[in-house]
Amino acid sequence: MIVEYPLIPLVEEFIRRSSKAKRLKANGKKLAPGTIDNYRYMLRHLKLYEEISQKSLRVTSVNKLSKQKLLRERRYWKRFYLEFTDYLYKQGCYDNYTGTVIKNIRAVFNYIEKEKQIDTGGFHKEFYVVKEEIPVITLMPSQLQFLINNKEFEESLANNLKACKDIFVFGCTVALRFGDLMKIEWKDIQEINGAYYLVVTSQKSKTETRVKLPAYAVAIIDKLRKHSSTREVFPYISLFWFNKCIQKICEKAGWCNEIGKARSRRGVSQNILHYKKERQYRFCDIVSSHIMRRTAITTMLMHNVPESIVKKISGHSGDSKSFHRYINLVQSFMDAEVDKHFEKLNTIMM
Repeated sequence: MIVEYPLIPLVEEFIRRSSKAKRLKANGKKLAPGTIDNYRYMLRHLKLYEEISQKSLRVTSVNKLSKQKLLRERRYWKRFYLEFTDYLYKQGCYDNYTGTVIKNIRAVFNYIEKEKQIDTGGFHKEFYVVKEEIPVITLMPSQLQFLINNKEFEESLANNLKACKDIFVFGCTVALRFGDLMKIEWKDIQEINGAYYLVVTSQKSKTETRVKLPAYAVAIIDKLRKHSSTREVFPYISLFWFNKCIQKICEKAGWCNEIGKARSRRGVSQNILHYKKERQYRFCDIVSSHIMRRTAITTMLMHNVPESIVKKISGHSGDSKSFHRYINLVQSFMDAEVDKHFEKLNTIMM
C-alpha cells in the first residue's frame, strides 16, 4: 500500500515549529526572524505553483516500494524541480533567490525525514541549489573621507539628507547591518577612560562587538544626544526611505559613473536596465544600506587592519566564506600598493 502525505501541511508545520523555536539550528540556537520570513515566502511560492499548475504536491513514503515505483517517484521530483524553478524564473526571480527557495525546500525534506520519520527516498538531495556571486559594491576610502570631512557638501544637503548622511557615515564606520544600527540604544555607547565605545550584539550572528569610535563618529553621537528623547540613538527611518536618501546623497556627490547591473538565470547572465529610465545603472542607483557594512570592512582591510581584528568587529567567524569576498575585493588595492613597493625597490637598485 502506497502511503502519501500532502506537502503543504508538512511545510506549514515546519514553519510553525521553526518560529516557535521547537526546531533549532545545528548549533542549538534559534533561527533568525529573516530565515523564518524566507520560509514563509517559500510556502507562498509552493501554494501559487500548485494553483498555477493545478497539481497538489505530495510526499510518498518509499518503504517497501518496488524498484519501478522508486524510479517513478524519482522522476516525479525531478520533474517538480524543473517545473518549479521554471515557475520561479517566470515570476522574475534570479539564480540567488531561486537557490534560496530550493535550499529551504531541501530543509523541509530533511525535517520530514528526521522529525516525521517519513522516508522520502532522499530525492530532494538532487535539487541543485543555484548560486551567483554578486559583485560587492563599496565606497572607496576617498569617498568616505569626502562624506566625513566636506562641510560645504554637507551644508548643501536638505536636513533629512543630512540626518541620513550621519547614519550612513556611522554605519560605514562600525560595520553593522542596518537593522542592528537602528536598534542602537544610548546604553550601548560607553565611555571608558575618555574614549567612546559602541557595544552591541549582532541580530544575525548573536556576536557581541566592541568598537572604539573615532572623533567624527563621537561628534555625530553628541549632535544626536542634544535632540534625542528616545532610547534609540538614531531617529526611526524605514529601510526603503533610507536607501532612497543615500542614493540621492551619492548622486549629489557626483558618483554617477555607469557600472551596470547583471543577474543570472540558470547561469546565464542578463544585463538589467534601470527599471524607470531604461538606461544602465549608475553607482548612485545601486547604493543601498548593505554598502555600509561592506565599506567598513573593506576600508579597514585597505588600511592594513589585521584580518583577525576586522572579523572581530564585523562578527564574522574565523572560516567565514563571505569574509573572503571582501579580501578579493581589495586585492586590486593591495596589488597597487605592492607595485609601488617594487617600483621603489627597483629605483633603489638602479
